[in-house]
Amino acid sequence: MKKTIIGITGASGSIYGKRMVEVLLENQIFVVLIATENGKKVFSYELDLDFEFWSNGLKDKYENFSVEDIDNLFAGVASGSYDFDNVIIVPCSMGTLGKIANGISSNLLMRAADVALKERRDLILVPRETPLHQIHLENMLKISRCGGTIMPAMPGFYHKPQTKEDLVDFVVGKILDYIKIEHNLFNKWGK
Repeated sequence: MKKTIIGITGASGSIYGKRMVEVLLENQIFVVLIATENGKKVFSYELDLDFEFWSNGLKDKYENFSVEDIDNLFAGVASGSYDFDNVIIVPCSMGTLGKIANGISSNLLMRAADVALKERRDLILVPRETPLHQIHLENMLKISRCGGTIMPAMPGFYHKPQTKEDLVDFVVGKILDYIKIEHNLFNKWGK
């Protein structure tokens, strides 16, 4: 069974993280969720849904789901010997991105990202920020040069979205394409 670590940080765009987790669980992927404190607050604010209520509901529904405490650096995912396929931070704040780019592992999510880079596993960061200044861009370039992938939350429109959910599914679908998980969240170009 594939294992994915999902991070939700305090950037706007919590809906992307929520949908990503739910789609992965529906596809029988084992999901380890790590959220920053600001990530939980923004999630609850943007979605009018208590983060703990949502994540506890998923724990009750899915055996292939766990939540790790952001401060637990003794968790399995902090080690390169822990068997996981990828780390996806969606949404990824510029603060988290900057710390990862500079090798700072001050919490479990940043440590899991660092492990992904050092073990040559997929690290996908989904920033949702605009405009970008030089430091943002330089940090993204650093991560890319180390083997990470930057996938900004930029929905396409060629699939003729009708709802907000269509736009969210486009971004989530592009991430799934990258990690080679089949989906039908949007009609791909040419189909």
